Amino acid sequence: MIRQTTTARGRRWRAGLIAGGVTAALVGGSFAVTASAHAAAGCRVVYSASAQWPGGFTANVNVTNLGDPISGWQLTWTFPSGQQVTQAWNANITSSGSQVTATNVSYNANIGTNQTVSFGFNGSWSGSNTAPTTFALNGVTCTGNVGGTTPPPTGSPSPTVPPTTAPPSPTPTSSPRPPGNPQTIVNDMQPGWNLGNSLDSTGDNVGGSGETSWGNPVITQALIRNVKAQGFKSIRIPVTWTHHHGGAPSYTIDAARLNRVKEVVDWALAEDLYVMINLHHDSWQWINTMPSNRTTVLARYTALWTQIANTFRNSSTKLHFESVNEPQFTGSSGDAQNAQLLDELNRTFHQIVRNSGGNNATRLLILPTLHTSADQARIDELASTFTALNDPNLVATVHYYGYWPFSVNVAGGYRFDATAQQDVIDSLTRVHSSFVSRGIPVIIGEYGLLGFDRHTGTIQQGEKLKFFEFFGYHARTRNITTQLWDNGQHLGRTSFQWSDPELIAQLKSSWTTRSGTAASDMIFVPRTGSITAKTLALNLNGLSFTGLSQGSTNLVQGTDYTISGSQLTLTTSAVTRLVGNRAYGVNATLQARFSAGVPWRINIISYDTPVLQNATGSTSSFNIPTTFRGDQLATMEARYADGSNAGPHNWTSYKEFDVTFRPNYDAGTITLTSDFFAEVNDGQQVTLTFHFWSGATVTYRVTRSGSSVTGTV
Repeated sequence: MIRQTTTARGRRWRAGLIAGGVTAALVGGSFAVTASAHAAAGCRVVYSASAQWPGGFTANVNVTNLGDPISGWQLTWTFPSGQQVTQAWNANITSSGSQVTATNVSYNANIGTNQTVSFGFNGSWSGSNTAPTTFALNGVTCTGNVGGTTPPPTGSPSPTVPPTTAPPSPTPTSSPRPPGNPQTIVNDMQPGWNLGNSLDSTGDNVGGSGETSWGNPVITQALIRNVKAQGFKSIRIPVTWTHHHGGAPSYTIDAARLNRVKEVVDWALAEDLYVMINLHHDSWQWINTMPSNRTTVLARYTALWTQIANTFRNSSTKLHFESVNEPQFTGSSGDAQNAQLLDELNRTFHQIVRNSGGNNATRLLILPTLHTSADQARIDELASTFTALNDPNLVATVHYYGYWPFSVNVAGGYRFDATAQQDVIDSLTRVHSSFVSRGIPVIIGEYGLLGFDRHTGTIQQGEKLKFFEFFGYHARTRNITTQLWDNGQHLGRTSFQWSDPELIAQLKSSWTTRSGTAASDMIFVPRTGSITAKTLALNLNGLSFTGLSQGSTNLVQGTDYTISGSQLTLTTSAVTRLVGNRAYGVNATLQARFSAGVPWRINIISYDTPVLQNATGSTSSFNIPTTFRGDQLATMEARYADGSNAGPHNWTSYKEFDVTFRPNYDAGTITLTSDFFAEVNDGQQVTLTFHFWSGATVTYRVTRSGSSVTGTV
């Protein structure tokens, strides 16, 4: 999900995820419908629910024609749980009750034998969201078998037919290998770090490089040395070239720009780091116009990569090239054309680099999926390119920013729950099965959480730590190298200090082992009333619980706490001692220790239900006076009097944290933003339900009248 910003340092421009929706950040479960059909007709359908949230979902459908060529198609199915389609793309969809009919649009009417078309839709559900199991294409039930054809394994979409218009690549059967095995090299690149929002900044040519235009300081050799000292083995240096070259036909790169990029690359190579450079925000600034401007885009792309390849042809083989960051296309006819255009870019890039000679003849080249998405259809498209190129020195790359509702804290996704965990597993498993298990190394060139585009506090600290621990483990055990996206908000570019010591400790631990976590990093104790024992579920993650401490003092098992399986219980006497005078807020901090990894911090917090006050203000920024009384805000719901959802993302009552509302604990306010009121009906009262981490909820009502807002308890 992309949001532009006027303070770009705090953001990660995510243009690649606009055109692709939120495909790289959503959970997906898929299956194939298989059996047999008559000889002249037959089909196979793969239906995958790639995202689900309270009351809504996104689905993708791949339809493969196994019979004679079709001109014009209609796919029908029945929703078993009464779901309704609310929006569709790449197909026209109509419904009658639970019966659904999807028909082709103009550009995908023809399906040749063994060819696949894809479409998708958003839908609504209540109660359950059971996937349909039976589909019919032009009246023929899709059973996955024609004339004795063996259906593919369940859950594996048919690969997109490779495009036939891409330029040939000079890589037949025996492309020479670089020193070492490619998978071994990629393994040696773990862990990796991104030098984000510097040479990829899109500002004008400030001082010859523009690298400070998004707020980060000039890159120094000391920074690169510190990155190495932190334990990173590879550095991805995103580079945007848009404002740093001349016009057609030569598109000559500014000498100052090329020299600056080479200087930074050489600093990294001198530290014995693996290095990756690319065409970064060029992807959405001009490469995306390729559907309507193919000749010009290819000429410019070819000229830039020719100059870059020639400049670095004799550089160390520890330097790698990435064809383009988060590729995307505007105004294309759909998935098939997108796949064809990206295939053409990747093949062109491959040919340029290999033909430039020197170390480029065997240099590792990194090729992305469309949008760097881990969706199976996008993976299959890139796999076709790899097959055609037949070059052992290629690496696949995707990006991972988590299950979208959790990644931005919307739609009630404020916990790293089972759904968010399954998204990690599914995404990494798809990448491993399609590439790594076939001998193709994979680099996750960027990972993090999309909410970090605003600030790292968008996701609650404990939930954030659990995500990074879980992701690190599942990437490591699947032999996938990861490169942390850092736009300046994690490692200080001049202080060389981490803004969140807990986060980097968890990250570093995940490089080699698991860590224990818990259901929460907070235990809330009411400030008034009697004190009772408190139980917290531990996530042992295959480890053993070894103890509990407060500072340098070990708590005593049996007296201060008990442990039963994964249940940790603080005794009444221990809780009484820990809360002390029961002042609002954190009274004590404990550390749960495990047989490996980093300890898990547990804050003991005294609280009472927060108190909100009546207020008046404007739609530009409406502040609700709030006495938080030790509690912390988790999420907010917004509904009209008739129960319908109010505000942005009106498919869910749960609004996006920091975008539509934000707490300020120091100021004692909850702010409703202009983004929220921009999609609130004038004159209609909205009931807000604030959910706090203690479990408390508080109801508040606001009414917009023009640019004025009135709020009442």
